[in-house]
Amino acid sequence: MRPLLLTLLLSSSLSLFPQKRLTLLFAGDLMQHQAQIDAARQPDGSYDYGACFAPVRSLIEGADVAIGNLEVTLGGLPYKGYPAFSAPDEYLTAIHEAGFDVLLTANNHCLDRGRKGLERTIRLLDSLHIPHLGTYRTPEERQERLPLLIEKNGFRIALLNYTSGTNGIRVTPPNVVDYIARTVMADDIRHARSLRPDALIVCIHWGEEYQRTPNTAQRQLADWLLAQGVTHIIGSHPHVVQPVEVCSDGLERHVVVYSLGNFLSNMSAPHTDGGLVVTLELEKQPLPPPALPRTPCLISRPTTDEAWHYPDGNCHLRSYRTHLVWVARPRLTGQRSFQLLRTDSLPPALPAEARSRALRFVQATERLLQP
Repeated sequence: MRPLLLTLLLSSSLSLFPQKRLTLLFAGDLMQHQAQIDAARQPDGSYDYGACFAPVRSLIEGADVAIGNLEVTLGGLPYKGYPAFSAPDEYLTAIHEAGFDVLLTANNHCLDRGRKGLERTIRLLDSLHIPHLGTYRTPEERQERLPLLIEKNGFRIALLNYTSGTNGIRVTPPNVVDYIARTVMADDIRHARSLRPDALIVCIHWGEEYQRTPNTAQRQLADWLLAQGVTHIIGSHPHVVQPVEVCSDGLERHVVVYSLGNFLSNMSAPHTDGGLVVTLELEKQPLPPPALPRTPCLISRPTTDEAWHYPDGNCHLRSYRTHLVWVARPRLTGQRSFQLLRTDSLPPALPAEARSRALRFVQATERLLQP
């Protein structure tokens, strides 16, 4: 009877481990040009960005984990836009309240306010308990925090973040910026893989600004990253959307997003006034605990909310979805605030010129994203 009892126990344990799923949302560049700062300024001197994110808040909050590229510093007064960004502190609060869970800081503007800006940005992120990666106050802090591990819904996701440059500004020791350097990246990837994550995702600031197709260097680096064991690649920097590719190594599908484009900015040149939001849906089927033939009644079963170890290859990309967002600027709408709009639900009252520009962005981007 003992083998039969063991079989029954193992069979019933499968129902205790339903298939798990996790959605990861990636948004593009969160910028703050001077016009945005001026529009957010209130009569009492404070700044209000609530209206900017309201139309897309449900999209952001609908993901289990939402990740954005913070392409400004929070360097304090004076608040300035391009070329040396320092956004009001209220901007970070609004980003957090909009539903972003993780922010990336390795980009070409992370040193716009030098050491003070880098360190103050990290300090404010920490004060709001927002996980972040890409810049660090010291090498020791980097070693402690890298990779960024996200543990949710029974998944363990590792994130790495790199930038191709910092506009010619050198990092001031002991600060650290994660630049694209294959030797360093290879070590980081090996360390991240040793932690046995379900997925390893590299978010990378690369490519040529305003170019709508990836260059040879991007494609070669993407191939190299996948060969090192990276699961998915999410790109930014060009300020325009670039293609999304899905490749397979025979066992798993890998998503390569070459550029998400802008998320929130004051850019108005063709293709820069909107961006791409990508949501990855991961799934895995948990396995039952190992059999204990001599004492089958003592098989340990974790609760549904308890973390469990899954073997390599058990996590898969179930699907990926894309949404286009477009920035409604006050000059086009007559409103005081900038607003991020989902292009699949543009408001009926949107003025004709604004609607025309939004649809032009949608049509051009959809053509670009066609397989």
